[in-house]
Amino acid sequence: MKKDIHPDYHVIDVKMTDGTIVQMKSTWGSEGDTLSLDIDPSVHPAWTGGGARLMDTGGRVTKFKKKYEGLGF
Repeated sequence: MKKDIHPDYHVIDVKMTDGTIVQMKSTWGSEGDTLSLDIDPSVHPAWTGGGARLMDTGGRVTKFKKKYEGLGF
């Protein structure tokens, strides 16, 4: 490997949405910085089984459902 081309890999604190803090290695920030997450595996539908409801801002979800209502979505 070439020297001096790789970013610094260090330990940071990652603050989850419920307030818990997990230490991880990352190239983000600098040693000891805290990264606060808006969405994490404990609340994201992809990891929780999709129990969350879609927010219909602007009526786009309603428009989609109306357009494809006969297809069983």
